[in-house]
Amino acid sequence: MTIKTLFTDRGGGVSRPPYTSFNLALHVGDRREDVLRNRTLLSRAIGNVPIVWMEQVHGDLIRLVAKAETATFPACDALVTDLSGVALAVMTADCIPLLLYDTVRHVIAAVHAGRNGTFLKIAPKTVRTMQERFGCEAADIHALMGPSIGPCCYEIGEDLAAIVEKSFGPHYMNGRYLDLQRLNADMLEDVGVKARNIEISATCTACSPNHYSYRKEGKTGRFAGLIWMA
Repeated sequence: MTIKTLFTDRGGGVSRPPYTSFNLALHVGDRREDVLRNRTLLSRAIGNVPIVWMEQVHGDLIRLVAKAETATFPACDALVTDLSGVALAVMTADCIPLLLYDTVRHVIAAVHAGRNGTFLKIAPKTVRTMQERFGCEAADIHALMGPSIGPCCYEIGEDLAAIVEKSFGPHYMNGRYLDLQRLNADMLEDVGVKARNIEISATCTACSPNHYSYRKEGKTGRFAGLIWMA
């Protein structure tokens, strides 16, 4: 069994400005037919593998995928499966697209780790779901964080910064700039994921012209992180 991952960017699709051009989200005001065309192009690009999407709500609800078919799961922010031949997708435009996989038990997960989801500890909760439902060992789980807004650009308000320092520790803040990636990585390590198995993209979406950034652009599209087994 081979684990495959992909992070798209904003190029190669049919969406018009300001969604130019490979927007994959239906909820941002883009033309529905263009988004569906982009999703079809994406499925073809990965070998016509069906893709499971989420209606993400910045919460901590985790759903299990039991069928290898294209679908959209309502009101959740993480998907987990042990099925091959189906891709799990997470859409972002600054939040962390977190992909988890266990090559021993052959289990994969896609996680929407934005600020709210991170504060709700969705990453370690997904690891626990993999353990409880599929018998995974935390030491066998790998984590891949795709492009997201980095500590160079993620400025938050003073009140929220004070909450982060009190709840999680001052080392996640540099003035009013939050290191969301390190916070998620430490949460994963706290539940047994090995530091050597955690990979963090160096791409900041607010800095990159090739990625959507809600913080920078406001009205914009969403790119996706995908994971599947073949």
